[in-house]
Amino acid sequence: MRFGIVVFPGSNCDRDCYHALHEVMGQPARFIWHKSTSIGEVDCVVLPGGFSYGDYLRAGAIARFSPVMQEIVAFAATGGLVVGICNGFQILLETGLLPGAMHRNKGLHFICRHTYVRVENSRTAFTHRCSSGQVLNIPIAHLDGNYHASPETLEQLEKSGQVILRYCSPEGNTTKTSNPNGSTNAIAGICNRNRNVFGLMPHPERCSESVLGSIDGKLLWESLSTRPQSL
Repeated sequence: MRFGIVVFPGSNCDRDCYHALHEVMGQPARFIWHKSTSIGEVDCVVLPGGFSYGDYLRAGAIARFSPVMQEIVAFAATGGLVVGICNGFQILLETGLLPGAMHRNKGLHFICRHTYVRVENSRTAFTHRCSSGQVLNIPIAHLDGNYHASPETLEQLEKSGQVILRYCSPEGNTTKTSNPNGSTNAIAGICNRNRNVFGLMPHPERCSESVLGSIDGKLLWESLSTRPQSL
Protein backbone atom coordinates (compact mmCIF):
# COMPACT_ATOMS: atom_id res chain seq x y z
CA MET A 1 0.00 0.00 0.00
CA ARG A 2 1.47 3.34 -1.07
CA PHE A 3 0.79 6.23 1.30
CA GLY A 4 0.98 9.96 0.65
CA ILE A 5 1.10 12.26 3.69
CA VAL A 6 0.04 15.84 3.04
CA VAL A 7 2.08 18.62 4.65
CA PHE A 8 0.35 21.95 5.30
CA PRO A 9 1.93 25.01 6.92
CA GLY A 10 1.40 24.19 10.60
CA SER A 11 1.19 20.41 10.28
CA ASN A 12 3.00 18.81 13.22
CA CYS A 13 2.09 15.13 12.99
CA ASP A 14 3.20 14.53 9.42
CA ARG A 15 6.53 12.99 10.44
CA ASP A 16 4.82 10.95 13.15
CA CYS A 17 2.55 9.44 10.48
CA TYR A 18 5.54 8.82 8.22
CA HIS A 19 7.38 7.04 11.03
CA ALA A 20 4.37 4.86 11.88
CA LEU A 21 3.73 3.92 8.26
CA HIS A 22 7.26 3.60 6.88
CA GLU A 23 9.43 2.71 9.86
CA VAL A 24 6.95 0.71 11.94
CA MET A 25 4.67 -0.78 9.28
CA GLY A 26 7.27 -0.98 6.51
CA GLN A 27 4.94 0.62 3.96
CA PRO A 28 6.01 2.92 1.10
CA ALA A 29 5.26 6.48 2.23
CA ARG A 30 6.16 9.95 1.07
CA PHE A 31 5.22 13.56 1.78
CA ILE A 32 2.93 15.64 -0.45
CA TRP A 33 3.31 19.42 -0.24
CA HIS A 34 0.07 21.37 0.13
CA LYS A 35 0.74 23.37 -3.04
CA SER A 36 1.12 20.27 -5.19
CA THR A 37 -1.31 19.94 -8.08
CA SER A 38 -0.79 16.19 -8.25
CA ILE A 39 -0.73 13.54 -5.53
CA GLY A 40 1.10 11.05 -7.74
CA GLU A 41 0.82 7.28 -7.51
CA VAL A 42 -0.66 6.60 -4.08
CA ASP A 43 -3.27 4.21 -2.71
CA CYS A 44 -4.08 6.18 0.43
CA VAL A 45 -3.78 9.86 1.33
CA VAL A 46 -3.25 10.85 4.97
CA LEU A 47 -4.14 14.33 6.23
CA PRO A 48 -2.18 14.59 9.50
CA GLY A 49 -2.85 16.46 12.70
CA GLY A 50 -1.51 19.85 13.62
CA PHE A 51 -2.65 23.42 13.12
CA SER A 52 -2.86 23.98 9.37
CA TYR A 53 -2.43 27.68 8.62
CA GLY A 54 -2.46 28.29 12.37
CA ASP A 55 -6.13 27.29 12.55
CA TYR A 56 -7.02 30.87 11.64
CA LEU A 57 -10.73 31.53 11.00
CA ARG A 58 -11.59 27.92 11.93
CA ALA A 59 -9.65 24.71 12.21
CA GLY A 60 -9.20 23.45 8.65
CA ALA A 61 -11.04 26.38 7.07
CA ILE A 62 -8.05 27.70 5.11
CA ALA A 63 -6.46 24.34 4.33
CA ARG A 64 -9.54 23.36 2.34
CA PHE A 65 -8.44 25.88 -0.30
CA SER A 66 -4.93 24.44 -0.73
CA PRO A 67 -4.32 23.31 -4.34
CA VAL A 68 -3.73 19.71 -3.25
CA MET A 69 -7.25 19.44 -1.84
CA GLN A 70 -8.78 19.57 -5.33
CA GLU A 71 -6.71 16.52 -6.22
CA ILE A 72 -7.71 14.75 -3.02
CA VAL A 73 -11.41 15.40 -3.62
CA ALA A 74 -11.03 13.93 -7.12
CA PHE A 75 -9.02 11.01 -5.73
CA ALA A 76 -11.74 10.24 -3.18
CA ALA A 77 -14.43 10.45 -5.88
CA THR A 78 -12.73 7.57 -7.71
CA GLY A 79 -12.66 5.41 -4.57
CA GLY A 80 -9.20 6.33 -3.32
CA LEU A 81 -8.66 5.94 0.42
CA VAL A 82 -8.36 9.13 2.46
CA VAL A 83 -7.68 9.35 6.20
CA GLY A 84 -7.90 12.60 8.17
CA ILE A 85 -6.48 12.59 11.71
CA CYS A 86 -7.47 15.36 14.14
CA ASN A 87 -6.79 18.53 12.10
CA GLY A 88 -7.04 16.30 9.05
CA PHE A 89 -10.56 15.33 10.14
CA GLN A 90 -11.41 19.01 10.52
CA ILE A 91 -10.14 19.66 6.98
CA LEU A 92 -12.29 16.82 5.61
CA LEU A 93 -15.34 18.40 7.26
CA GLU A 94 -14.52 21.83 5.87
CA THR A 95 -13.97 20.36 2.41
CA GLY A 96 -17.29 18.51 2.50
CA LEU A 97 -15.77 15.07 2.09
CA LEU A 98 -17.39 14.23 5.43
CA PRO A 99 -20.59 15.69 6.92
CA GLY A 100 -20.88 17.76 10.08
CA ALA A 101 -18.69 20.30 11.87
CA MET A 102 -16.41 20.70 14.87
CA HIS A 103 -17.12 22.95 17.86
CA ARG A 104 -14.81 23.85 20.72
CA ASN A 105 -14.43 21.17 23.37
CA LYS A 106 -17.17 21.28 26.03
CA GLY A 107 -14.75 22.66 28.63
CA LEU A 108 -13.22 25.15 26.18
CA HIS A 109 -9.78 23.75 26.95
CA PHE A 110 -7.19 21.96 24.85
CA ILE A 111 -7.19 18.25 25.77
CA CYS A 112 -4.10 16.06 25.41
CA ARG A 113 -4.33 12.61 26.97
CA HIS A 114 -5.00 8.97 26.31
CA THR A 115 -8.64 8.07 25.84
CA TYR A 116 -10.68 5.02 24.95
CA VAL A 117 -12.74 4.48 21.82
CA ARG A 118 -15.01 1.62 20.84
CA VAL A 119 -14.92 0.23 17.32
CA GLU A 120 -18.50 0.51 16.04
CA ASN A 121 -17.92 -0.86 12.55
CA SER A 122 -15.14 -3.32 11.76
CA ARG A 123 -16.24 -3.88 8.17
CA THR A 124 -14.23 -1.04 6.68
CA ALA A 125 -10.81 -0.73 5.07
CA PHE A 126 -9.73 1.22 8.16
CA THR A 127 -10.87 -1.17 10.91
CA HIS A 128 -11.16 -4.72 9.54
CA ARG A 129 -8.26 -5.90 11.73
CA CYS A 130 -10.38 -4.92 14.75
CA SER A 131 -13.50 -6.55 16.17
CA SER A 132 -16.80 -4.71 16.45
CA GLY A 133 -17.11 -3.53 20.03
CA GLN A 134 -13.36 -3.71 20.62
CA VAL A 135 -12.02 -0.96 22.89
CA LEU A 136 -8.85 0.83 21.80
CA ASN A 137 -6.56 3.04 23.87
CA ILE A 138 -5.63 5.96 21.60
CA PRO A 139 -4.50 9.49 22.60
CA ILE A 140 -6.24 12.71 21.64
CA ALA A 141 -4.83 16.25 21.39
CA HIS A 142 -7.27 18.94 20.28
CA LEU A 143 -9.25 22.06 21.14
CA ASP A 144 -11.94 21.72 18.46
CA GLY A 145 -13.04 18.09 18.66
CA ASN A 146 -16.68 18.48 19.67
CA TYR A 147 -18.43 16.86 16.68
CA HIS A 148 -21.85 18.16 15.69
CA ALA A 149 -24.25 17.51 12.82
CA SER A 150 -27.91 17.98 12.07
CA PRO A 151 -30.37 15.42 13.52
CA GLU A 152 -30.98 14.12 10.00
CA THR A 153 -27.25 13.67 9.34
CA LEU A 154 -26.71 11.96 12.69
CA GLU A 155 -29.57 9.57 12.00
CA GLN A 156 -28.08 8.71 8.62
CA LEU A 157 -24.59 8.20 10.07
CA GLU A 158 -25.88 5.86 12.77
CA LYS A 159 -28.28 3.98 10.49
CA SER A 160 -25.75 3.36 7.73
CA GLY A 161 -22.86 2.33 9.98
CA GLN A 162 -20.79 5.41 9.21
CA VAL A 163 -19.89 5.98 12.85
CA ILE A 164 -16.62 4.07 13.09
CA LEU A 165 -15.26 5.06 16.51
CA ARG A 166 -17.07 6.20 19.66
CA TYR A 167 -15.60 7.51 22.91
CA CYS A 168 -16.15 5.10 25.78
CA SER A 169 -14.92 3.93 29.16
CA PRO A 170 -12.20 1.26 29.45
CA GLU A 171 -15.05 -1.25 29.76
CA GLY A 172 -16.65 -0.04 26.53
CA ASN A 173 -19.52 1.94 28.05
CA THR A 174 -20.52 5.39 26.77
CA THR A 175 -20.97 7.84 29.62
CA LYS A 176 -20.66 11.59 30.12
CA THR A 177 -17.29 11.19 31.78
CA SER A 178 -15.96 8.98 28.98
CA ASN A 179 -16.76 11.63 26.36
CA PRO A 180 -13.78 14.01 26.65
CA ASN A 181 -14.98 16.83 24.40
CA GLY A 182 -18.81 16.66 24.42
CA SER A 183 -18.98 15.24 20.92
CA THR A 184 -22.55 14.43 19.86
CA ASN A 185 -23.34 10.74 20.36
CA ALA A 186 -19.74 10.44 21.65
CA ILE A 187 -18.57 10.28 18.03
CA ALA A 188 -14.79 10.02 17.65
CA GLY A 189 -14.59 8.97 13.98
CA ILE A 190 -16.82 8.67 10.94
CA CYS A 191 -16.59 7.63 7.30
CA ASN A 192 -18.44 8.68 4.17
CA ARG A 193 -21.20 6.63 2.55
CA ASN A 194 -18.77 4.93 0.20
CA ARG A 195 -16.53 4.00 3.16
CA ASN A 196 -13.33 5.24 1.54
CA VAL A 197 -12.93 8.52 3.48
CA PHE A 198 -12.32 8.29 7.23
CA GLY A 199 -11.95 11.09 9.76
CA LEU A 200 -11.00 10.58 13.40
CA MET A 201 -9.92 12.83 16.23
CA PRO A 202 -7.68 10.30 18.08
CA HIS A 203 -4.07 9.89 16.92
CA PRO A 204 -3.22 6.29 15.90
CA GLU A 205 0.29 7.35 14.89
CA ARG A 206 1.01 8.19 18.53
CA CYS A 207 0.25 4.69 19.77
CA SER A 208 1.77 2.37 17.19
CA GLU A 209 4.73 1.25 19.31
CA SER A 210 4.81 -0.23 22.81
CA VAL A 211 7.30 2.41 23.99
CA LEU A 212 4.47 4.97 23.59
CA GLY A 213 2.22 3.16 26.05
CA SER A 214 -0.16 1.53 23.57
CA ILE A 215 0.00 -0.23 20.22
CA ASP A 216 -3.74 -0.06 19.53
CA GLY A 217 -3.26 2.51 16.77
CA LYS A 218 -1.27 -0.07 14.86
CA LEU A 219 -4.50 -1.99 14.22
CA LEU A 220 -5.78 0.84 12.04
CA TRP A 221 -2.56 0.99 10.03
CA GLU A 222 -2.57 -2.81 9.68
CA SER A 223 -6.13 -2.64 8.40
CA LEU A 224 -5.16 -0.14 5.72
CA SER A 225 -2.01 -2.02 4.80
CA THR A 226 -3.87 -5.31 4.28
CA ARG A 227 -7.08 -4.06 2.69
CA PRO A 228 -9.21 -7.10 1.68
CA GLN A 229 -10.80 -7.11 -1.77
CA SER A 230 -14.28 -7.57 -0.33
CA LEU A 231 -14.30 -4.15 1.40
